[in-house]
Amino acid sequence: MLRAQRAVPAWLAHPFRWQRLPVPWAAVARGALCAGPLLGAGIATGHPAPGVLAGLGSMLAGVNDRPGTRRTGIVHIGLPALASAFGTLIGASLQAAGAGWWLVPALFAVAFVSGAGSVAGPVRSNAGMQMLATTILGAGMPLPGAPWAKALYVLAGCLWLLLLRLVLRSPRPAGGALSGERAAVATVFDALADALGAAGGTGAEPARRRLTAALDRADEALRLRRLTDRLLRRPARTEELLLTERFAAATALCEASVALLWEARPLPSRVAQSPRRFADALRTGRPPGRLSAPETSTAARGAFDQALLDAAVAFARQEPLSHQEARTQAQPEADGAPASSRRGPAGASLARRALGVVGARTRRGRSLLGPAGRDYGLRVAVCIAASAAVALLLRADHWYWLPATATFLVKPDLGPLFSRTVNRFAGTVAGVLVFAGAGLLLTGSWWPALMAGAGGALLPFATRHFALQTVAITLMVLSFVHVSGDPQAAGERIVDTSIACGIVLVVGHLPRLADPRRRVGHRVTAALRSTEQFLRHVLEAEPGQDPTERLALRRAAYRALGEARTAAETAAAELLAARDRNPDWLTVVTAAERIVDAATACAVRLDHGAHRPGVDEAERLCQALSAMAAALEDPRRRPDTDIAGPDLRPVPDCATLTDVAAELERIRGYAGAS
Repeated sequence: MLRAQRAVPAWLAHPFRWQRLPVPWAAVARGALCAGPLLGAGIATGHPAPGVLAGLGSMLAGVNDRPGTRRTGIVHIGLPALASAFGTLIGASLQAAGAGWWLVPALFAVAFVSGAGSVAGPVRSNAGMQMLATTILGAGMPLPGAPWAKALYVLAGCLWLLLLRLVLRSPRPAGGALSGERAAVATVFDALADALGAAGGTGAEPARRRLTAALDRADEALRLRRLTDRLLRRPARTEELLLTERFAAATALCEASVALLWEARPLPSRVAQSPRRFADALRTGRPPGRLSAPETSTAARGAFDQALLDAAVAFARQEPLSHQEARTQAQPEADGAPASSRRGPAGASLARRALGVVGARTRRGRSLLGPAGRDYGLRVAVCIAASAAVALLLRADHWYWLPATATFLVKPDLGPLFSRTVNRFAGTVAGVLVFAGAGLLLTGSWWPALMAGAGGALLPFATRHFALQTVAITLMVLSFVHVSGDPQAAGERIVDTSIACGIVLVVGHLPRLADPRRRVGHRVTAALRSTEQFLRHVLEAEPGQDPTERLALRRAAYRALGEARTAAETAAAELLAARDRNPDWLTVVTAAERIVDAATACAVRLDHGAHRPGVDEAERLCQALSAMAAALEDPRRRPDTDIAGPDLRPVPDCATLTDVAAELERIRGYAGAS
């Protein structure tokens, strides 16, 4: 039985994967109060078109209504909202100019921009997708009104949900306006406790990845807070500075914890529970209480206990460090003590500098006109143009459903293509059946608003599975289409969705457009280069050097590796005939993650007086990693050729760097070496 389960291909098993997430009740309430009431208001006032457009805008905003702070919500909802309004303006202007075959090249151009935006990060990728969707719907849905008015109605619907996001929130702990950021930092401590509890077990690496994701979310929340303060020219408050210090303490504690995880030894439960006390202190405002007793059995354990003490000092502090104090604590002392014992909490100034450097490094190398951006854009543009052309041939009056369906399927960063097409078809069929059944049971003109409200309430819960999300969106879109004057559209939508899924499967698997080396290789290459920068800094940094640069490089490396892992997991679940001729991307990413872990452990050991490796040994490892990144960067390189590079021998008297050399050999083997 176990062998049979293992024999199921990833591309066939992926459509049935279900995410286990808590129910976002506040988001469910917001969804119920958005599309349905807006559509109902349009019906009640005798102006259905504004209700449809506002409901459409709130639906698109609801797709982006994910957990996070108020400021992250503004960014994650607000930027796609502006893109949706702009897309509506473009589409309505195209409609006003008259439908025709010239729509195909126009949509090709918009789709290329949308697809190229996939390389710029998830928020801008969602903005590009929604701009493309509203361009198609604005050009196809027969609604009266000027283009600028339609765009404003869509924007108003998005802003209505954003307003509800600011008003209807989950119960907040004590702490006032900073509770969102405080919760994000508390989650870091919780994830750290989970990672320490899993040390030495099979769940250690997944727990460390969850810790990295929690650090990314807290990093984003605090950076947005600082950006808001700068834009409003508002001085940072004491609570914010204290929270920044505590996040800096959390990152230092995480660095020492990664070294403990690298040692792969189970830890006493009291050690794992110490970070949990900090999380509780952030949520309740009470002191963290007693922590685990210090121990210096290894360099990693000594660094962890020192970082734990620094965190306790940061939590006991009622006033943030001044800039002078932070600068003083970051400077080395003359007594030769290890760096981790010389500095206290990193301080507000130091933490803000680190966060800023991380953000700057993360934004590098994401060109929309680079090779990956061009390939992404071409894949989306060809699918949309083909869908629009087929739709104009088959059903010129209701052509928009085919390319709109393809919009939510073809973007390569959204998930495996086969899995999304299967779930899209299944969800559309289920949504159509539910909507048709409601039409038979309910009477009057108000029932589409009820269905739109039900779909809006289901949408936040439906993030667990794409088929369920498709059901929610189908209920809402069919409600909009019904009110806009096409009550017989439900049955046609199944046929249109089937055709769109077929087009996406064919076009999306064309040789150039489906090559994982082009879609995944650039992210893996970027991750390897970030790993090499971090490793080089660890091996070449002077003793007692300011840790800000190391912190920034480590965070940038983990972030790049997280993006590479997501892309590699998507590629592993794709339906590809030539899968065996591509590198094992997941194994390469996993090995690179272990290199960053080992380099972090090496940094901790060097801080505690370990023997510093020779220049030749350090350069040999860095050159090997750089050579592998350069080899993978060229998509024309044959995958069955050797990756050139220096000989990777074990490093004498250094277990961490010996581990780095072993993982480099692993990368060399799985990336195509003979």
